Amino acid sequence: MVGHNGAGKTTLLRVLNGVYEPVGGSLDISGRLASLLDITNGFDPDATGYENIVLRGLMMGVKPREIRPKMAEIAEFSGLGEYLDLPLRTYSSGMVLRLAFAVSTSVDADILLMDEWLSVGDAEFNEKASQRLNELISKTAIIVIASHDMAMLSRVCNRIIRLEHGRISEDGQTPHPSQ
Repeated sequence: MVGHNGAGKTTLLRVLNGVYEPVGGSLDISGRLASLLDITNGFDPDATGYENIVLRGLMMGVKPREIRPKMAEIAEFSGLGEYLDLPLRTYSSGMVLRLAFAVSTSVDADILLMDEWLSVGDAEFNEKASQRLNELISKTAIIVIASHDMAMLSRVCNRIIRLEHGRISEDGQTPHPSQ
């Protein structure tokens, strides 16, 4: 989705994510939905990193029995080591984002919602995160992403929906990256 600031891109993503009810029409989502809209949603500053992995998983609709087997992989990807035993309030904002990203991208989904391409952490982690996003996108059937970056959209998407003042003004093929 593309459009000027205030066109309704984020609002539509929130409707798709179930945060807002549609004001008209209906919404039918078929498949498992993963949202990278607010990746720290569900975090508790007084809980440990490990506890927050479970809490974030619950907010994403993942059962504890599904998230626990992924705990070691999430911990490894985050690179937070022994900090995962400490309360989240002791983390820097970059550490919180590393953990949130690691959890949020650990589940398989049929539909992925994103508001812009996520950039998190230092250069090394950002490269690792970008690679993980590309892997997640390659195995997800539907990606709905709002962005102003036409080059990235042309690389990742096969369809562009342009919004203006909350309405679809254009719906068509993604331009080839060389156009």
